[in-house]
Amino acid sequence: MTALLTPELIASTIEQAPIQGRIMLKLLLLQHFDITEEEITHIAADRPDPRCVAGSKPIHQVVKQDALRDVTSRRDEYRRRVRLRRERLWLQMEAMKRMITLAEGLIRAGSDLLLTQYKVDAAAVTALKQEARAAVPKPAIRLLNRRWDEDDISAEAYQEARLGLEVQTQLRLLDKYRKRFELSEREWKSINAAPLQDHEIGHIWGIPAGSLAARKVKHLHQYLQAVQNSLQRSSAKDLPATAPLDLWKETLAVLGERPVERSIAQYDGLERTEDALVEKLRTFAWGTLGEDLEGKFWLSLVHGASSNAVHSENTRSLFGLQRLMAVLSEIDTSPDALEQEMVTRTTPISKESLALPDEAAQPVVEEVGQMKQHVLTSFMGELHDDLRR
Repeated sequence: MTALLTPELIASTIEQAPIQGRIMLKLLLLQHFDITEEEITHIAADRPDPRCVAGSKPIHQVVKQDALRDVTSRRDEYRRRVRLRRERLWLQMEAMKRMITLAEGLIRAGSDLLLTQYKVDAAAVTALKQEARAAVPKPAIRLLNRRWDEDDISAEAYQEARLGLEVQTQLRLLDKYRKRFELSEREWKSINAAPLQDHEIGHIWGIPAGSLAARKVKHLHQYLQAVQNSLQRSSAKDLPATAPLDLWKETLAVLGERPVERSIAQYDGLERTEDALVEKLRTFAWGTLGEDLEGKFWLSLVHGASSNAVHSENTRSLFGLQRLMAVLSEIDTSPDALEQEMVTRTTPISKESLALPDEAAQPVVEEVGQMKQHVLTSFMGELHDDLRR
């Protein structure tokens, strides 16, 4: 029976309700539905006038522009807040899905290179993966680089060892990505199952808590009854006795599967410049940012650029997450491309490119010496020839 419950049926049932019930249901589901101008006018007219303490209400209600602007601004603020929260979690989940796929592809490429090109035993590769969590890569990489500089290891042996370290690094990152995805998914399910709270609706509508609770119970019951009747007409089976409670949960679940409304985010100053942010996002997406830095950078993407982002919703931006999705969409995840990436990443640096020729370094030394002499002369002054006699 619940399979017959669709977003179209939910929307049509809400639109057929009286205006007061329609407003209440749309406010409860504000992250999915919009409040129209007619409904805003009704809210502004329905709010109690603090100047009328006693007596009957005026027959001809006059809605002031200040009241309309007040209701509209509060509607916009709560709508922006709940929808940006939903979009942020969706972006986090989608980014982690793609980064999980990328990390798994890099692990497969590195393992295949060890098995095929370097003829490493399959049991050794399996043991390498099992030891990934306890491995400490930085000292091992420094030792490999020192041995390479001292000609104590061949290029093939160096690359084989670096491939093993890179596979272990990607395995640790893969565990982080999966935990972040699970956390975002739990929060995603939580916000989709949570309608707008009573105090938030009361802040928008401006009516007492008792009147709000009574209207909520009344119109929610009418909505569930209308949905139940529509479903019974569409199916020959009867609903169970707990159908109203289940139908409300199903309503939230069905609406939670709707596509996320995308917003336009402005650059918020993260990493000081946009070019620096995009470059750091590329290294973060490939998993080469550094395990000690990537966790902090992920938090800055989730919470926004400002230090007050955790405490103030206005300072939180989706620009970094949106650009991360753009960077991930540009990455070639084919097996050949990932294998080439692993080869390039683990190839030792050529020693000829590090050594500078003496004739190229000499002018720099001379220029520095001349600059030092000029500074000293400006402080001490030039010695006249007559004073030397």
